[in-house]
Amino acid sequence: MTADPARDTDVAAPAATPPASAVTDSAGDRRAPDAGPPGDAPGILGRGYRALTLGIISVVSLIAFEASAVNTAMPVAARALHGIGLYAFAFSAFFTTSLFAMALAGEWNDRRGPLAPLFTGIGAFGAGLVIAGAAPTMVLFVAGRGVQGLGGGLVIVSLYVVVGRAYPERLRPAVMASFSAAWVLPVIVGPLAAGSVAEHLGWRWVFLAIPVLVLLPLAVMLPALRALPREAPGPRGGLGAVLRSRRALLALAVAAGAWLLQYAGGHLTPYAVLPAAAGLALLVPAVRLLLPRGTFRAARGLPTVVLMRGLAAGALVAAESFIPLLLVSERGLSATLAGLSLTGGGLTWALGSYVQSRPGCEPHRERLMGVGMAFLALAIAAVPLVLSDAVPVWTVAVAWTLGGFGMGLNISSGGVLLLKLSRPEEAGANSASLQMADALGNVVLVGLGGALFVAFGGGSPTTPAPTHTATASHPAAFLAVFATMAVVAATGAALAGRLRAGESP
Repeated sequence: MTADPARDTDVAAPAATPPASAVTDSAGDRRAPDAGPPGDAPGILGRGYRALTLGIISVVSLIAFEASAVNTAMPVAARALHGIGLYAFAFSAFFTTSLFAMALAGEWNDRRGPLAPLFTGIGAFGAGLVIAGAAPTMVLFVAGRGVQGLGGGLVIVSLYVVVGRAYPERLRPAVMASFSAAWVLPVIVGPLAAGSVAEHLGWRWVFLAIPVLVLLPLAVMLPALRALPREAPGPRGGLGAVLRSRRALLALAVAAGAWLLQYAGGHLTPYAVLPAAAGLALLVPAVRLLLPRGTFRAARGLPTVVLMRGLAAGALVAAESFIPLLLVSERGLSATLAGLSLTGGGLTWALGSYVQSRPGCEPHRERLMGVGMAFLALAIAAVPLVLSDAVPVWTVAVAWTLGGFGMGLNISSGGVLLLKLSRPEEAGANSASLQMADALGNVVLVGLGGALFVAFGGGSPTTPAPTHTATASHPAAFLAVFATMAVVAATGAALAGRLRAGESP
């Protein structure tokens, strides 16, 4: 749900007519005045910001709906296209191309501003939906998912840059909260709506209906986007220059390395060592050059923000991936009830994001990230308690509401801090780094969780749940996964003291 900006960028008000006043910081960078446009209400839904805010929320909501609905429609689509063998690639194609696009989006935004990459991304996302929805074969369906990933990577990075350019600093926490809020309804309604559409109209309409719905929010926020500066104070050049850049080669290495690691994770045989090693050889050097210097040693300020976001996202997704399996195989719940145990976390995620947006929280932003990570660590540590029959199964649902609240505090505060710590010419690249850290955290820690599960006797995590009976349960495998992810989250909480910018050791 990461739905997760770039900071202190060269900003103009998003209204078609910029405010008469402007402020200049010590470095001479123009910023949107905190007072907002003349006569404007002091909020993100005030007259000068309303169209842009509603447009952003609508786009994020539609992307969130697609993300939550696709899991429901995917099995139906794979069976209809006789492509169960390519089922996993329909997910990995989206993820791999989105990583590539995130890296490119950062430099493109820094060179030309967010308008071109944002609209290109939305166009690519819509085109990918059409390709997938109309695909006559599973191969074309997977290709459509790859095009969707390109669009999704461009869109999320560009939206962060828009927030940094269009809104004054005092309003950015509220915009970050709206990002999280935009996921709530789609997460709740998406699977049910997608199931009904797939059953009554056909699975193709789950993909084909969304591109049309994107047109209205684009039209609403277009005037505000046109009022933003077209170019950042960094190097010039459009997409062609970006594709010829060193960053493009690094992005390609990251995407290829991530795909090889995913492939190896899905083929747990001795031969999987070769693609895993090749993936690491491509991924590690490229990531070190794409992320802020000092990220992996938790250098103070921006590097620690990026690192903590990756740890939080990866620990959450890795733990969440095994919760339904634990509840089905160890406690005998149905798949539906096991899935429902996670829904409270989505609601409290939005609540946590709202809490961090309150004006009184601004001086404590770094502490909020640490508290959020601590809540996540406690939630993950509480889950394996249900391995004991004496502990009620609803303990997981309660724990996950705490974890969701912690993620709302952490993810949104991380986005706000990133914007605050980024120079104008680095806003796009840093926003891309934040999104890449989220995605890479997912890849690495989900892969680690799968390896631990197998190593401690759990068997392949891809085994269908019904085959995991009480007689074949392996509580030690689940305990290894959740204990490790709790330690990862606790490590992130311990790093919170390094969020304030300062001299690196």
